Amino acid sequence: MEKLFVYGTLQDSRIQKLVIGRSQEGGQNVLEGYRKEEIKIEDEHYPILVPDPKKSVSGKVLLVTPEELKAIDEYETRIYKRITVTLKDGAKAWVYASAADI
Repeated sequence: MEKLFVYGTLQDSRIQKLVIGRSQEGGQNVLEGYRKEEIKIEDEHYPILVPDPKKSVSGKVLLVTPEELKAIDEYETRIYKRITVTLKDGAKAWVYASAADI
């Protein structure tokens, strides 16, 4: 299983079920060095992470299979990129951040 830090729509069990076919509560954690902003995709607003050394973002850690990660890659679109980060508790996890060079 892979660790995935989620901070937006994927925290919602209904969205999890829609994207990967199941839901889970996930454990709380914090990602330091990023801030959450909003972007507009097809008339809807979504959160996105951008680097900011003075900020942090709260979210959840989900455990997902490699196949589920591929499904989430499609859900997140090319606006996001999946990167590896170290969370506040020292755990390594995937996260979707802005694909734009900011």
